[in-house]
This record gives sequence, structure tokens and C-alpha cells, in this order.
Amino acid sequence: MKKAIVVAIGVMGFAGSATAQAPVAVVEEVQGNVTGAEFMDYVVPGKVIKLGQGASIVVGYMKSCRRETINGTGTVIVGEDESMVHLAEVEATRTNCDPAQVHATTRATSDVAASVVRSLGKGASPAGPPLTLYGTSPLVEAKGRGTLVFERLDQKGERQQFDLSGNQLKGRFYDLAGTANSLTPGATYAATFASRRVVFRIDPQAKAGPTPIVGRLLRME
Repeated sequence: MKKAIVVAIGVMGFAGSATAQAPVAVVEEVQGNVTGAEFMDYVVPGKVIKLGQGASIVVGYMKSCRRETINGTGTVIVGEDESMVHLAEVEATRTNCDPAQVHATTRATSDVAASVVRSLGKGASPAGPPLTLYGTSPLVEAKGRGTLVFERLDQKGERQQFDLSGNQLKGRFYDLAGTANSLTPGATYAATFASRRVVFRIDPQAKAGPTPIVGRLLRME
């Protein structure tokens, strides 16, 4: 009994510190009675998620590239690289993702964008971008109204533009998998939205459509 109380207190303390930490995973799917998380929520270590009878949730970890499908009544506590699950069943796989996504920012990629453009102008090979996406249909975090532009950097002529009304999922997520458009495997792009700019590369083996979100998420916030 005392041991159980100590464990419970430890879990509560772990969860209480979650608000000060950076997100480590994204909720890719939610089915049924789930409390504590919704579709496309970013979650931090210590976050507690509860599943009711017949419920399920898919959590994709941005650093470890671990993708968990959790089914059945139980409790999930988010960790740094994987979840602690009580009672519910877990099916875990490793998917393709870039751990740099955790720390990717528009500021961090601005110098890379300039390097790529300069390299193209000299006819040399472009500098490698800091982020690789493993799907040709990015799910873009672009909040509010504006024009989202994808411009290919390693080859001139390819440019795609999307006018966002602000009615994206949760006001900030736009999914190319829901359109007839996709990007080119192996290509390097600059994505711009408002004053933000991110340079990224599409993996040569990437596929179009709703592939695992953690592998095709493009954060522009």
C-alpha cells in the first residue's frame, strides 16, 4: 500500500512538471472516449492521457521516431521517448522521422535557405537543409490567414501556393494529404508563410498521402 502511494505521488509530481517542458510527441489519431489529449495535440513528458472502453490513440514521438498505437481502457503517461502505459495494450513501431523536428525553427533554417540559394546561383550542389520529411504531403503548422508557398530550391520552376483562410484544423494545421497536390521525392524546398521560412528536403523514398504524421510534420511556428 505504501509503495503504491509513493508511486502515485511520483507520477503526480512528474505530471506536474510537464508544463515547463517542451513537446516531445504529437497525437496522430484519437478514437472513442479519450481524455487529456485531442487529435494534433503536442504533448510533453508527464502528460497523463486516459482511455475509456474501446478507445484508442496513436502517439508519434518526434525524437525517437517511436509510433505507439494504444488500445483499450487504461492510462498513458507520456515520456521523453516512449509512453508508460497501465492496463491498455500498446503496439509500438519505429517510423521514419527526423529528430531535428523537435528543435526546428524558422530562425535556425534561415541561414540554410541563403546557402542553398547561393549554391544554386553558382551551379554547385546546395547545402544540406537541417530537416528531412518522409512524406511528400506535408502537414504544415501554419497559424491564421495567409499564403503558404512551397518553392523548390534545387531545381527551378516548381512552385506551389495555397491560400489559407484561418479555418485550418485548430486554426493552424494544413494537410496536403487532403488535396490533390504533393511535393517531389528527393527535392529541396523553402516553405514560406507570413514572415516565416523553413528549408527542408523530401526523402527520395517518400510517398504521397496520409503517411505517419510524425514523419511529415512541418512546424512553422
